[in-house]
Amino acid sequence: MSPSRFSVLALLLLSAYCWAEESDLSVSEIIENANKNIVRREGEPMLIEGDIAIDNEAERNADPCTSRGCKWGKNTDGKVYIPYYIANHFSSREKSIITRGLESFSSFSCIRFRPSRSSDRDWLSIESRDGCWSYVGRRGGKQTVSLNRGGCLYHNTVQHELLHALGFNHEQTRSDRDNHIRVLLENVVSGMEHNFRKIATLNQGTPYDYGSVMQYFRTAFSKNGKPTMIPIPNANVSLGNAREMSSNDKKRLNSLYQCCECHPHNQMKDRGLV
Repeated sequence: MSPSRFSVLALLLLSAYCWAEESDLSVSEIIENANKNIVRREGEPMLIEGDIAIDNEAERNADPCTSRGCKWGKNTDGKVYIPYYIANHFSSREKSIITRGLESFSSFSCIRFRPSRSSDRDWLSIESRDGCWSYVGRRGGKQTVSLNRGGCLYHNTVQHELLHALGFNHEQTRSDRDNHIRVLLENVVSGMEHNFRKIATLNQGTPYDYGSVMQYFRTAFSKNGKPTMIPIPNANVSLGNAREMSSNDKKRLNSLYQCCECHPHNQMKDRGLV
């Protein structure tokens, strides 16, 4: 093969890889598109708030995480090791997208995702089920995270679902959300009003974050294309357009898991000295 033909092929492969990993849509738009036509099958979990999995109706009105111990345990070295298994039905390229999302947490937190072992009691099983979804927090045993091959394999979507698995809910369900957004239930699809319930979320002392990767976009669950959420007091603030975790997402994760940010190397790195 000539060098020029090899270069063209390499560019085509690179562009295909980037297409599968990045999107012009926000995280919440990707998830809504992937999940809008899901028909629940027997044995599959129910979905609330678009992509949060629950096993029965009893969990619908109670936060399945803060009502019990939902954190993953910390090791004696200060790291939180979370075992995972990536199903074999993903291609090597798809697995690399998922792996990049898993590894991104180690760059700013004490979270360390590692391949599961036969001795692990609790682990995440990352599979291509119908749509993008996750349970909230550690549930015990095998815990499915769904990243459908047909619409969920983006870096930011992987981060979003993993944050659910780590114990976090959506930003618009925060108990203090009425001070920051106005929910317009008259524009919400009938039967979907429960997606805007308020719960005791794990805010970890961080302010409401319109740019959180866990914040849904203005017209989420809209029946008429009109906004279902409007920022207040400034209605023009960008809402739900995150394409990756925000600084507040990272802060609340580090706070929940008590990740130490005081290491001298980290302080020097923050100051741009290393």
